[in-house]
Amino acid sequence: MRYLGLDQYGAHYAIRKHPRKELLEQLGRQHAAKMYLEVNGRARHCGYVIAGLWIDVFAVQPFLGKPFLGKD
Repeated sequence: MRYLGLDQYGAHYAIRKHPRKELLEQLGRQHAAKMYLEVNGRARHCGYVIAGLWIDVFAVQPFLGKPFLGKD
């Protein structure tokens, strides 16, 4: 599975397998704090804070359905 990191400024980071490790390598840093989002009253891990950047991490999966072109 592949991932995509997106920070608060719109910069994106391509990630192949290990989000934390690869983000630290790309940014030349050694420490990452986990970032959480509250969903239905529960905390869910959604990304990392690295060097002042709030990076949301998204799983990227192939789309297998029929594309929606705006008309039914």
